[in-house]
Amino acid sequence: MKLRPDTLAMTAILAMLTALGPLSTDFYLPSLPEIVRVMGTTVSGAQATLSSFLFGFAGGQIIWGPLSDRLGRKPVLLTGLGLFLLATLACAFSPSIEALTAARAAQALGASGPIVLGRAMVRDLYDGPRAGRELARMGMIMGLVPAVAPAIGGVLQGLYGWRSTFIASLVFALGLAVVIVLVLPETIRARSPERLSLVAIFRGFGVLLQNRTYRVYVALTALAYGGLFAFISGSSFVLISIYGLSPRDYGLSFGIGVLGYILGTIIAQRLVGKRGMDGVIALGVGCLAGGGLLMLVALASGLGGALGVVIPWAVYAMGVGLTMPQAQASAMMPFPERAGAASSFSGLCQMLFSACVGLLVGKLLHDSAVPLPAVMATLGVTSLVLFHASRRIRAKKA
Repeated sequence: MKLRPDTLAMTAILAMLTALGPLSTDFYLPSLPEIVRVMGTTVSGAQATLSSFLFGFAGGQIIWGPLSDRLGRKPVLLTGLGLFLLATLACAFSPSIEALTAARAAQALGASGPIVLGRAMVRDLYDGPRAGRELARMGMIMGLVPAVAPAIGGVLQGLYGWRSTFIASLVFALGLAVVIVLVLPETIRARSPERLSLVAIFRGFGVLLQNRTYRVYVALTALAYGGLFAFISGSSFVLISIYGLSPRDYGLSFGIGVLGYILGTIIAQRLVGKRGMDGVIALGVGCLAGGGLLMLVALASGLGGALGVVIPWAVYAMGVGLTMPQAQASAMMPFPERAGAASSFSGLCQMLFSACVGLLVGKLLHDSAVPLPAVMATLGVTSLVLFHASRRIRAKKA
């Protein structure tokens, strides 16, 4: 039996699709210091497993969306999941940090399919503020996964070691694949008539980039996620190595921020009908800037200890929950016939930018925690400035 588009179960499944990539990272965040020790690498070496994931994710953004515009969402989705399963096995049995880094890139190539196609399916099914509301609902459900994943990862790390976290990701993906085969319907309304080729794909991306409003919303998405990934990339070293939290306590601290993200998505659902998508984004970029600056002041002054990291992280994460779903929906709205490509290119920019941010954080973090909030504050303030500077562009919607 196939699910109807208006059911909560459909929203939940689409949320799980977009959660697959973050989940495969969140599970093993508490294990990063242990990976440094066991594999004889450096903080930068362990962090490279995160950035390689994003580079692989970015590569997948180029192909999955345009392929699904031509071939349909469901078959392309299952292909991506199959690649994810094989690469996750390779991660679990990697003998060296180099092998793990390469396997993570392949894992990301597969995981990028579900998140791209999850967003495209929302555009297939919904229009206008309803699409923003559904993406916010998906974000709320998706937020429950990383809220508990680092805590579960900390327990798995303590009991069975870092490889067990990849086994947990494998089990989750297998269950999701079964559900997709059995109950998820095909959502594409009309398949693209364009031939499948790299030239056609990049020509389609060129059409998207001609739209100035699309460029603004893609940039806002990239900035918001870049700050989020800065925290993902550096927080375990700051909170575990510098502030002395245990892996379990780190997982709980990470979860507090995710609760902030969930709160942001709930507020977005309530307000988007009244204030519109731009009205919600305005609140979001304010939280991004405020959370980043608050963390920077707390760490630079030495106030609050670990709480000086965790509380501003929750504020920043709330800003991500307010900003990203609405910016993603706003970017895709003008392109119903290119929903897959619009989702792909947005994700490509988001992941490439965030991978570079992660590498920067890995290079800067040593004995001081200040580089982490400095990067987050810079990105948050930039998003705030961009949003207000682009008011006329967004008003024209062209």
